[in-house]
Amino acid sequence: MRHRRLLTAVAASTLGLALAATPAVASAPSHSSGPTGTRSLAAVLTSDGDRFDHNWYDYDIVTEAVLAVLAAKPDSAVGVLTDGSVPLTAFIPNDRAFQVLAHDLTKRWPRSEEATFSALVDAVGVDAIEQVLLYHVVPGATITKKDALKANGATLTTAQGATIKVKVLSRWFGLVELKDQDPNDLNPVINPRAFDINKGNKQVAHGIVLVLRPLDL
Repeated sequence: MRHRRLLTAVAASTLGLALAATPAVASAPSHSSGPTGTRSLAAVLTSDGDRFDHNWYDYDIVTEAVLAVLAAKPDSAVGVLTDGSVPLTAFIPNDRAFQVLAHDLTKRWPRSEEATFSALVDAVGVDAIEQVLLYHVVPGATITKKDALKANGATLTTAQGATIKVKVLSRWFGLVELKDQDPNDLNPVINPRAFDINKGNKQVAHGIVLVLRPLDL
């Protein structure tokens, strides 16, 4: 089954990645200076009360996923999201994106955010969730909207150890596609209205409309 292939593949991944040793960005814009704020992305994600709701277009499921991984594995590399002194860029899927992933894995549409989260954990387990989260994190670089719109053709190396390729579809409309490791499904795009979450800080996020897939599902 597909989720068994996912578990097999992530089991071969290096769980204890040394983020500082990973090249953050290849062929992408870089700057000698950048944001200096140290508010962490974890602080931003939990600022609305850390709960599921009925809004499918915010980021409750990714927040709960981060918390679940850290509860099960306190030393996980996902913990970098709690340290605002470490520069990074995260691409965070909205809740609807996770519902789509849950459907792809289980062939069922969960009716709530909580049911979606439970379906994903039941289907692939916490270790796989950890690897999916790390695939959404680019360590060592604060990539702002301005940088992203100039990064056509860039290859980003993630904390999971794989790469994402950037394709700027339209600088005018702010459309940026992220090509993941699954050739059969639609690639996520950055929501033009969700750039620069946590702007001014070393950790910045951009909302995306599908989940990045670290392998062929």
